[in-house]
Parts: sequence; C-alpha cells; structure tokens
Amino acid sequence: MKSLKFSRNQIQLILSGQKTVTWRLFDEKDLQSGDAIALINTETKEVFATGVIVAIREKKLGEITEPDFLGHEHFRDPGEMLKQYRQYYGPQVTMETPIKMVEFTLTSTQPR
Repeated sequence: MKSLKFSRNQIQLILSGQKTVTWRLFDEKDLQSGDAIALINTETKEVFATGVIVAIREKKLGEITEPDFLGHEHFRDPGEMLKQYRQYYGPQVTMETPIKMVEFTLTSTQPR
C-alpha cells in the first residue's frame, strides 16, 4: 500500500468529503489509478484513513484552470499557488513544473 501525507488542516476536509483530490509534484511513488493508499497525518505520522486512487491527470502548474480545483483547495492567484508549492517542494518549482492531480475515495477511516 502506498502512502500520502497530509497536514492537519487538510485532514478534516478529507474526512468530510470536501477534499477528494491532492496535487503532487516529483512523484517518486509512481502513483497510479487503482492504487490502495494510506492517508497519513504529517505531524503525528498516524494513518487517519485508507483509500484508493480513482483517477490521475497530469499538466503543468501554469496550465491549471478553474475546473482543476474541483475537490481541491483554491488559491487566491497563481502566485500564491506557486509560493505554496515552493514551500512544499523547494525553489526549483516553476509554472512549467509538471503536477500530478490525484483523485481518491476513502475506503475506511480510523477512530479519532
């Protein structure tokens, strides 16, 4: 089973069904549709849910349009989005960087 880590503020969005998509850069895990995934709290390292990847789309960060935000948190503008992903992945991120949009569904949640 592959794993994806999420910050504390994203966990409630996932558990409520508001967040069903995560965007990942430099995918060293080779995420694929159909993969079973463990969703992990970045701070505690605990699994808070399990799920399955139902779809994957790829495009450059600068090619993201409004429909791509369905199931994902929004940004004020492209500059804010770039700043956020540079915080996660480093200064090498540009608007030309490929991004993997990972749509998932939950299969179980852990007691909290």
